[in-house]
Amino acid sequence: MKKFLNAILLLATFAVFALPAHAATPHSVKRSTLVEWLDTSEAILQDLQSSTKTAIPAEVLRRAQGIVVINQVQAGLFFGIKDGYAVALVRRPNGQWSIPIFLRAAETSLGLQIGVRSVNKVLVIMDEPTTRLLLKSRFNFGAEAKAVAGVRASESEALNKQLFDGANVLAYSQQEGFFVGASVKTGFMQPDETSNRLFYQTNHRAPELLFSDWVTPPPEAQFIMNYVNRLTSR
Repeated sequence: MKKFLNAILLLATFAVFALPAHAATPHSVKRSTLVEWLDTSEAILQDLQSSTKTAIPAEVLRRAQGIVVINQVQAGLFFGIKDGYAVALVRRPNGQWSIPIFLRAAETSLGLQIGVRSVNKVLVIMDEPTTRLLLKSRFNFGAEAKAVAGVRASESEALNKQLFDGANVLAYSQQEGFFVGASVKTGFMQPDETSNRLFYQTNHRAPELLFSDWVTPPPEAQFIMNYVNRLTSR
């Protein structure tokens, strides 16, 4: 019993300090790190789309008005912390996709839980009004919009029903690591204006970056933009 308790305490200590360095100090990142975040976000999308068992259906992507790719690490023992970053793009009124912006993505939870895991999510925003939540200083899709688990490409028989059930956000996730729990969660995202300013070398904030063409995307942003364009072409 004592050995078990010691193991739990050791795991709890590891869990608390297991979050990546950029999560603890989000404004100390270098531009090279931001390029890595964009590359990782594209890789998350590609990995998700690599199998019909996990892929977002083509019809969902054609209707998408926004895409948010989230990369987090979750750690906890009774009190959990999930922190990381997100990259978001929106479809502008002219049908073209925006440049990507950076968001902070964090969550805490209370309940029976133990472990450490990485959590990759892709949120597909299905209507234009919900994309405007990305402009708020702090927002929670689950609280401010109807967010549900998205039907996969292999579940085509259920797709039409979901497309017409009124959901604003369809969530697709991949998880790695060990974590068990039944918890009550609250989470938030917010524009990471410091990272956006560093990457784009401009003082324009999220509204201008997403909904205007005032900023020319640097070459490092083109890869994820091109991939999203291919996925969502109508």
